[in-house]
Amino acid sequence: MCGIFGYVGPRTDAPKIVFEGLKRLEYRGYDSWGIAVKSDKSQVTSDKLVIEKHIGKIGDSKIDSSLITYHSSLALGHTRWATHGGVTVANAHPHLDCTGQIAVVHNGIVENFQELKKELKAKGHKFASETDTEVIAHSIEEEVKIKKEQESQRVRESEYVKNAVRRAFLKLSGLNAVVVMIDGQLIAAKTGSPLVLGFGRPACRQAGGEFFVSSDAAALLPHTHDVYFLEDGQIAQVTKKTIEVFTLSGNKVPIKIQRLNWKTSEVDLGKYKYFIEKEIYEQPEIISKIALNSIETQAFARLVNRAFGTFFVACGSASYAALCGTYLFSKVAKRHVNYSIGSEFNYLEDYIHKDTLVIPISQSGESIDVIEPVVRAKKKGAKIAAIINVLGSTLYREADFNLLLPAGPEKAVVATKSLTAMVATLIQIAYALVGKELTAKKILLSCAKNVQKILHGKELSKIKKLARFLKEKEHVYVIGRGLSYPTALEATLKLKETCYIHAEGLAGGELKHGPIALVDKNTPCIIFAPNDETYEAIISNAAEVKARGGYIIGIGPKNNEVFDFWIQTDDLAEATMIPQIVISQLLAYFIAIGKGLDPDKPRNLAKSVTVK
Repeated sequence: MCGIFGYVGPRTDAPKIVFEGLKRLEYRGYDSWGIAVKSDKSQVTSDKLVIEKHIGKIGDSKIDSSLITYHSSLALGHTRWATHGGVTVANAHPHLDCTGQIAVVHNGIVENFQELKKELKAKGHKFASETDTEVIAHSIEEEVKIKKEQESQRVRESEYVKNAVRRAFLKLSGLNAVVVMIDGQLIAAKTGSPLVLGFGRPACRQAGGEFFVSSDAAALLPHTHDVYFLEDGQIAQVTKKTIEVFTLSGNKVPIKIQRLNWKTSEVDLGKYKYFIEKEIYEQPEIISKIALNSIETQAFARLVNRAFGTFFVACGSASYAALCGTYLFSKVAKRHVNYSIGSEFNYLEDYIHKDTLVIPISQSGESIDVIEPVVRAKKKGAKIAAIINVLGSTLYREADFNLLLPAGPEKAVVATKSLTAMVATLIQIAYALVGKELTAKKILLSCAKNVQKILHGKELSKIKKLARFLKEKEHVYVIGRGLSYPTALEATLKLKETCYIHAEGLAGGELKHGPIALVDKNTPCIIFAPNDETYEAIISNAAEVKARGGYIIGIGPKNNEVFDFWIQTDDLAEATMIPQIVISQLLAYFIAIGKGLDPDKPRNLAKSVTVK
């Protein structure tokens, strides 16, 4: 969930390179940040590393002049989402060993850190933080103390250092990604969270090498599109001359460089103030791209048709897309599929067998709550067909088949364009299951036009007006039926995570089974009312809420006398849910702005959940 960025190369402004890289990774964690630098010996007489650490968001910071003045070709940084230990300067990464010559940054959780810490304290190590990460630095220090004579006489100095890191890493329990600055190089190892190696421009390679390490490929785009995604159980040694990759058992691994097709402009704000705004406005183009490219969805549909038992697995917003998928496959293709949120899927795995198709849906491809059940399902013989937005991610590599979403990098913590890309893709697959790809194309192209109209037309001013009304409210209820039920759940998530309003998403038929007791005078209630088989029933539900004093906000193609406030969408068959979702995104965004909140970086959240 945290951000890691490191640089080794010919340039002498490594601290600035890493600082800017961390800014691009802030969405992965923004409790605190820090940078470690290996200084030129002409500047300092000590071999100790130079460290700068701060609490708060790195996006609001300027690099400290005392650090940036160091002419260094080696730097390593981290943005933190706190797990072990509070948000303090001492707990911020990087962490040092007792000598000050080893710096460590870390994503994940060292499950046996208390045991390791006790052993290290008994050997005289002094700890400066409450984190689990610091035990890694001291463990490496302890391994380095092993006399070189205990290693083979043929072992090179660089290999000796790598082996010290490897031995220390193998002592850690849990899923972890670690990058170590030691002896003028970076050494990276992982068993869980993502790490990506970047290969710099050809001119720099000819000069000896320019290399990067990052927890997210998107942060590398200003420097390179050539990357290698480190696999679980691998360790990489990054020097000024080269990158070498090995298994944790010591075998060298051939590096197959992948070329990212993302554009640098996709990770920049451009004319927008916030990434969430930029990503909301990119949605019409993304929906159109999906509509015009159905080849991969046809192949995906064939996998579903051959399967005996199909499961959707996802978390957060993606789980609501998955739930939409169950309705879409039933309604359009008359096909039954199962659905589970990722963290609960392990408790359903007894159903899995060799003919099962598991469909994980994810923006990052790194959520541990999705990856873990997918790995377990594979061991049972299931086939994995992923709907994924990040090339080379862990889920991408685990899957037998990938349907890559065209959403591009999504930097706001809350999901917007990735979610609508998932839903549009599921609509396309559902129609492909029954050979009606042209129908899906027509619906989705009309949908893209409607979203464009909402973003630039008269409905936008109505959404802003509604946002001013709702920002003063403590509770909001969102009601839908059929496909609009998962849409209601997604709308409530946007209100919760973006503007901290308590919101509940409800199936309309469940109102009378308890929740209607919470409705009193002027309780705001959003009603999703598409022009489909759910319309009459959802209008009846709206009337029930209004009879108890509720304030009814209707979203759909038709106005109704029961609505106190109405925002119009086009009638787009199953795709009507997409403009409903976009309206929810805009509403949450404008409420957050009105409350003075940062809509890109909600409190307590990070973009990719890589710890349990």
